[in-house]
Amino acid sequence: MEAFLVSTGVVALAEMGDKTQLLALILAARFQKPVPIVIGIACATLANHALAAAFGGWLASLVGADLLRWILALSFLAMGAWLLVPDAEVEFDPGSSRIGAFGTTLVAFFLVEIGDKTQIATVALAARYAQIAVVVAGTTLGMLIANVPAVYLGDKLLRRVPMKWLQRVAAAAFAVLGALVLFA
Repeated sequence: MEAFLVSTGVVALAEMGDKTQLLALILAARFQKPVPIVIGIACATLANHALAAAFGGWLASLVGADLLRWILALSFLAMGAWLLVPDAEVEFDPGSSRIGAFGTTLVAFFLVEIGDKTQIATVALAARYAQIAVVVAGTTLGMLIANVPAVYLGDKLLRRVPMKWLQRVAAAAFAVLGALVLFA
């Protein structure tokens, strides 16, 4: 249960103000079909994070427990610092899509997540907990927790939520996770 809850919370926090959240807003504004967009986000995240978690599990099998503990602690601390750096603007025009809301969301989210904070967090979480399916379920839920409101509420939500504050809270959470991995 811990692996699921930590994975959900870490990704939900890391996703706040992320470029994929902006992408969710763009897709929602363009297609105005929230259900296929949400399903596309879920499917893309499942595929992307399953690959990331499998890599994390493989990495954990290669290194000893002490080295893995240091790698994970440093990864979480680096993720916390990375959260404080604003994302680059996403240049994406879904207007020319011929594959509809679901297909566009599936492809766009999968590609945008490659090398993203949440994908790297998934690698680290899978290496830490060695429960790949549980981690993927948690990270996917975390992604949905962060992006479904963006799809349904759009810019109304973003005008009221201070993204800098959320990013700082998320950065602190990663720092705490790094310290816990190192000293627990």
